Amino acid sequence: MTVDADPLPLLLDPEPQPLVAPWLRKVAVSRELVLLENGSRPGAWAVRATAAAVITNPWVGTGADEDLSPAVKEVATVLARELTDRLLTVLGGVKAVEAFGKAAVVGTGGEIEHGAALIHTPYFGNLLREFLQGESIICFSDTRGDAGTSLVVPMWHKTHAATRSHYQTVEVRVGDAPRRDEIVVVAAASTGPRPHARIGDRRTDPDVSSHHLSTERQHHS
Repeated sequence: MTVDADPLPLLLDPEPQPLVAPWLRKVAVSRELVLLENGSRPGAWAVRATAAAVITNPWVGTGADEDLSPAVKEVATVLARELTDRLLTVLGGVKAVEAFGKAAVVGTGGEIEHGAALIHTPYFGNLLREFLQGESIICFSDTRGDAGTSLVVPMWHKTHAATRSHYQTVEVRVGDAPRRDEIVVVAAASTGPRPHARIGDRRTDPDVSSHHLSTERQHHS
């Protein structure tokens, strides 16, 4: 058996200095590279990575009418910088990133809206897009769960969202988070498309509608 050298050498940036904040318990970073898919090497290598911040939920114990905006501005802006810095470190810089996504897992003591407040406002989403030099709306997932809950994070192309080759997912899980009073906030990115992507995109799609399909069936009957 012949073993090739590393198929995708990465020049990693220096490790960012750890963020110290009273509401941040830990940051977990994961990276994966698919070497074989259906027994074959992908035509284009793609590294997928996630950066997850485990934070104290600032709204636990508050009511459903609580104004979330003050804490959003304080926390989300810092998370956007911290998580994108971590992603760029393990992916080889902003020019390497082609797809992105975001997610949140809220502990059982919080509302789904608490996670949404941190990933859907411009204080996170706009900055994440800016730091990764994207233009597309950032696709997302969110849920509520116990510590160790896994979540599949969707991603698509950072500047051409309709580029179907870059529709992909990456799974994220932090073993001891979120605790009841915590939220896991996630940024995800990929350096390329799915392995063996070959289903075209909207620029090459035929004109498909129920009318056209019905007409086509009548023509062949």
